[in-house]
Amino acid sequence: MTPNQDIFYITTPIYYVNAKPHLGHAYTTVVADVCHRFHKMKNKTAFFLTGTDEHGDKVVKAAQNENMSTKGYVDFISGLFQNLWPDLSVDFSQFIRTTDVNHIETVKQILQKIYDSGDIYFSEYEGLYCFGCEQFYTEKELVDGLCPDHGTAPEIIKESNYFFKMSAYQDWLIDHIKTHPTFIRPERYRNEVLSFLKDPLEDLCISRPKTRLTWGISLPFDDRYVTYVWFDALINYISALGYPDDQRFSTFWPHAQHVVAKDILKPHGIYWPTMLKAAGIPVYQHLNVHGYWNVDNSKMSKSVGNVVDPLKLKDVYGIEAFRYFLMREMSFGLDADFNESALVQRINSDLANDLGNLVSRTLTMVHKYFKGLIPDISVSDIKDDKIKEAASDAVRAVDSFMNDFAFNKALASIWELISHMNRYIDSSAPWELAKKEENRDELSFVIYNLLEGLRIIAGLIYPVMPDTSQKILALLKQDMLATGMFTWGQLNAGIRIEKSVTLFPRIDTKAKKEKQKSQKIDRKLTDLKPEIDYEDFQKIDLRVGTVLDAEHIPESKKLLKLQVDIGEKRTIVAGISKHYSPEDIIGKQVIVAANLKPATLMGITSEGMVLAAVKKKKCSVLIPDQSLLVGTPVQ
Repeated sequence: MTPNQDIFYITTPIYYVNAKPHLGHAYTTVVADVCHRFHKMKNKTAFFLTGTDEHGDKVVKAAQNENMSTKGYVDFISGLFQNLWPDLSVDFSQFIRTTDVNHIETVKQILQKIYDSGDIYFSEYEGLYCFGCEQFYTEKELVDGLCPDHGTAPEIIKESNYFFKMSAYQDWLIDHIKTHPTFIRPERYRNEVLSFLKDPLEDLCISRPKTRLTWGISLPFDDRYVTYVWFDALINYISALGYPDDQRFSTFWPHAQHVVAKDILKPHGIYWPTMLKAAGIPVYQHLNVHGYWNVDNSKMSKSVGNVVDPLKLKDVYGIEAFRYFLMREMSFGLDADFNESALVQRINSDLANDLGNLVSRTLTMVHKYFKGLIPDISVSDIKDDKIKEAASDAVRAVDSFMNDFAFNKALASIWELISHMNRYIDSSAPWELAKKEENRDELSFVIYNLLEGLRIIAGLIYPVMPDTSQKILALLKQDMLATGMFTWGQLNAGIRIEKSVTLFPRIDTKAKKEKQKSQKIDRKLTDLKPEIDYEDFQKIDLRVGTVLDAEHIPESKKLLKLQVDIGEKRTIVAGISKHYSPEDIIGKQVIVAANLKPATLMGITSEGMVLAAVKKKKCSVLIPDQSLLVGTPVQ
């Protein structure tokens, strides 16, 4: 299969359903969406795949922790991912689940193919196994004897399993990486894989006995075992395309580009290409690896309690600003630090001051000096091409940087054009030109240049900020991504454009109001209360509830946002953060005052109150001494 430059295929990892979506998932997926939109904008036939990885021991345990069936749990979490992406303006071509029938059949077909060729064998093995990772580790791979990802001591497991002869393909893989310099990029991750391959490669255990795990795809040649989750999940990239006979496979697979975070470099950089080689399938074109998002200078982690919810950020700051921040702030391949103050600064400086101000100034001048009509410059003999050249430079730079996954540099190039145009307004001073009739041609030329520059900027920002792009083009009465989008001189004189709008309102960085709210919440619960009648007490509806989810509330040191099932799901803000982490409270049963009027705390509507005892600033949530049905009244 020979690559066709007019075809583009990009994938995200399929996300493991043992936890809800977070900022890291959002970044990877937005990256893929930006690439997909960029190549579609270039009139390529493009395909964008994402989905969920739903088998394995961790999923079973997560479902048990939620008192749900495994199937019901994976349906629920997979739905969270599938529903989140449109909210983040992610326009995927297909959403795959590893519980899909077609995927399961493809996995079995490839397993059988590799087994028949002699590259899968049965053997007894004793090794160090991390249940959190669901994989065996060598002593060398451990950090101070602990799992490098979970920080826990692996257990010694001895059992019979099936193994893939991955070691037979080590020399081939080394040669392929060395002769294809962009196979794994950025280069630091290519070097990391080559460094790992300096040591002998062990064969890969690809099964788990059903005596300890049944939630998985049965091996086609031995139904006493299920498939190891990575040997199942990685195959999604071709099962989604209908491997081996579907036209989509022959069309798109030669152009495959995977986008992953660095924590899954080894499975994608070693397991996957050797699996493909063993199955006689051409390997992917590129593996694009990005770094971690740190939150307040520490790695984002559910156990630490600093996981960022992308939906919350979208609701507060808007999806366009959120997508812009992700692409501008992280240098692809390196770690980046996330904090809301940096996001606000980007909104106020880049989006409101630079882009928003340029659009506003330009459109206002068109209406002030030309009654809202695009000026005619056909008879002008003025030959100032500064804006045209700057726009052309930006188009070339963006094309180059986007192809190299240098999204932050692509956006910086666009903002150089925006800054150039803002300076152009100041230096050409249209307000002075408008004072004299003999300057009419020059004024027309200046305004036309600004409008043309805005049109090209709207096209350049489309992959990252599609809604903003469409708004600007609508103001200019231009078709979305029309033919010749980046060719200078597409605006026709006499078209009436819209009046200016505020694209990005500035955000007030003063947090006095929020601090006042927080101070009101910070009250003692131990003060004596006045006596009440029994009839008054009966008005309080106390119910048993189960905490389904919990998360910290930014800018508050004592509040947790809880999702509590009391027969119906309620959002409750509780002042227990100093005493309970989200992990401490999730899964616990609590007593809820269910008929309190909703109250807004830190911008969140709280629909009840969790009962707790407080003494000497120590808080203890009231928890039933035995499990009860949710919604049970407290008498």
